[in-house]
Order: sequence, then C-alpha cells, then structure tokens
Amino acid sequence: MSTTTSHTPPESEGQSDGAAPGAGVRPARLIQNEATTEIPVHLLFRDGPDPVRVPLAPALVGRRQDTGERPRPGRPVPVRRRPLPETDPELAERPARVLPGAAGLLAGACGLTGALVTTWWAGLLPPPAGRAFGLPAYTGSGLGLAHWAAYAGSGLLGAAGFGGLARGRAGRAWVLGLFGRYRGTVRRTGLLWVNPLLPRRRVDVRLRHWRSEAMPAVDPDGMALRVVVLVVWRVRDTARALLGIDDHETYLRECVEAALARVPVEPAGGARGGTTAAGDALTRLVAEETAPVGVEVFSVQPVRVEYAPEVAAAVHRRRIAALDARQRASLLGSVVDSVEDTVTRLTTRGLVELDDYDRKVLVRDLTVAFCSGRGEPV
Repeated sequence: MSTTTSHTPPESEGQSDGAAPGAGVRPARLIQNEATTEIPVHLLFRDGPDPVRVPLAPALVGRRQDTGERPRPGRPVPVRRRPLPETDPELAERPARVLPGAAGLLAGACGLTGALVTTWWAGLLPPPAGRAFGLPAYTGSGLGLAHWAAYAGSGLLGAAGFGGLARGRAGRAWVLGLFGRYRGTVRRTGLLWVNPLLPRRRVDVRLRHWRSEAMPAVDPDGMALRVVVLVVWRVRDTARALLGIDDHETYLRECVEAALARVPVEPAGGARGGTTAAGDALTRLVAEETAPVGVEVFSVQPVRVEYAPEVAAAVHRRRIAALDARQRASLLGSVVDSVEDTVTRLTTRGLVELDDYDRKVLVRDLTVAFCSGRGEPV
C-alpha cells in the first residue's frame, strides 16, 4: 500500500501526516509537475523515534481534471534566428597602397621639365622662352628618334604623376580594383597619389539615417499595422558593402521588412514595452543580418505606428469604449468612497441615528447628489 505526498525531507520520513488508519482521506489538490514520492504505509504509523531511510523515487503526478485550476500563461516565444548569409572570406576591407600627394606633384613636375629640356635639345624652343627659363641658346638638328623617346618618357611620367592625384575627404572612401579584383580601400584624407591604372569607386562611410515608408506589421494580438521605421546605419566594411551585394540600401530595406514580419510591434503606451521593446528586437535582428555584408546598424526604431485602414475604425471604437469604461469605473469608485465617508462621519459623531431603511435612503440620496454634482447621469 502506498500514498503520495509532496517532497518530504529525509529527516521527516518517519513522521505521520495526521491521517487516521481506515479513515477517508480527502484528495489533495495537485498541480502540474508536482514532484511526489512513495512512502511505505507502515512508516505513517511508526512509533519509533529513529527514522528509517527508504530510497525515494521522484514521480510526476498529472493535473487532476475539474479542479478549477487555471492553465499557466504561456511564455512569449523567442524570435528564432535565421541562418546568416555567407560571404567570400577573402572579400574583406584592407588598406590600399598609396603615396603622399607630394610624390605625384614631383613626378608631374619632372615630366614637364623633361619635355621642356627635350624641346630645347631638339632646337625647337623659342629664344624668348629659353631666355625666360635661363637656358643657353642652342640650335639642334631637329627631332630624331632619341627626342621622340624622351618626349614619350616625359609624357608618361607627367601623366602618371598628375593623373594619380586624388583628394581624400573625411567620411569618404575609395574602393580600388584591377581587372575585377579588389585591391584595397583608401580612407586617408588630404592630397594623395593613387595608381591611375586602378579604377576607383567612391563610398560614403558617414553615419546616415534612413526613414522608411509605411511597412506592414502586426501587433501582439495579430492586428494589422502600418509602421514607419527610422534606421541609423553606416558602411563599416566598404569591400563587402560595395562588392558583396548589389545595393546595400536595398538590402537594408529588405532586412527591415523581414524583421517587421517576425517581431510584433505594440503602439506607444502599451503594457508590454511599447515601441521601445520592439525597437530593441528589431535592432538586434537587423544588425545581425547586415553585419556579414559590411553594413553596421546602430538603431532601428519605429517612429510612427498606426493600424491598417481596414481595422483602424474598429480599434478606435474599442479604445474609446475601454477608456469610457475606465472613466466610469473610476467615477463610481470615487462616489462610493465619498458616500461611505459621509455616512460614517454622520453616524460616528452621533448627528443622526439610522436604521436599515433610513441608511439605504441616505445612501441613495447622497449617491444621486454626488453623481449630479459631477455631471454624470445616474
């Protein structure tokens, strides 16, 4: 024979639970996941002072039906993470090799000087120009193969020197490539010399704000919403943001739409955190999905939340009804408190002596007077 009880410590195993033998024991109220143990029946009526150790095996007792127990409220299901996109591991931002702008200016000046000297060497420099540059008078034999080679070298040197000059600005970056291969990113500022054979693509790396159009969403109860989101972001990895995806702004917009489909948004003033809780969840999801493509998201916050046109009228009526009910309940509570305080003061101070009938009449008259004074119908 065995019975069930809740967890019993080892030191109280020999004690009786107060049930007389043979008497009907009222079944205890059991809840789900209650841990019980089996106790031999002879321990319930044991008179010995020394406890006897019996191996106890925990058991689970199911919840009894028709006991008036309410189910436990379900916990909110956490937002499941989607697999993040994989990008080329070699496609990561690295600094490009550049030289100071002074090197390009020096190379360009050397090319111009070489062309001037070659012209004087060939005897084609006008005398006024030679005197202006301080060159001695020289009559050459005209252009030859050596002169053309000197011209070509001077022209290439000048074109490389002046053609590679670039101005780096704060908040801007240059992405360099050659024959479809990524060669590096230039984030330096000031006058720089970059290889003129490398194509350049300018990238804006400043902190930017993007305000979306009205996007579809739902509230915690499943009602359709229209949400306008403000995103604070910037390009962190220029190589992945420019070369890994077609358009990082379009990708960001699609990530925000996907996150809104997974995270319920509560209008401001709600009891579940409002737009702040939804903004934190949206920021976490969008930041995780845009990080592999070189876009860094700092904040995703709903700035305007409104119900969809097809449900807006019904929700508005429901809110007005709830507000009116709360106002009437508050008014009724204040009137009842005032009536009770008035009757109590009158009777405790001995000003009036009331029986049950007179008390009811007084309470009715006071209630009518207080409600009329507050401008509410009785």
